[in-house]
Amino acid sequence: MNTKAVYAACLFAALNICTLSARAEADVTPQTYTYGTHLDIQKVLSMTQDTTPSCGIVNARMIYLDSQGKTQALDYSKFADGCGENN
Repeated sequence: MNTKAVYAACLFAALNICTLSARAEADVTPQTYTYGTHLDIQKVLSMTQDTTPSCGIVNARMIYLDSQGKTQALDYSKFADGCGENN
């Protein structure tokens, strides 16, 4: 097998993995965090937040696996990553 075929196979496999995780996230209805929400987090898959050029509160989402291996989503508020030590 030549190297071009190996590279193509690796690229194809990587794209399939990304596509599967994106589809899994799209099928999940996010839960909104409130104080006292029971969290059953086995493994965090991704964390994203709204982009903002300034420091302040932003909306964020965490995609995770629970103890049963099901994909879950949690929406919450947090300080923007750009705040640094200006909190």
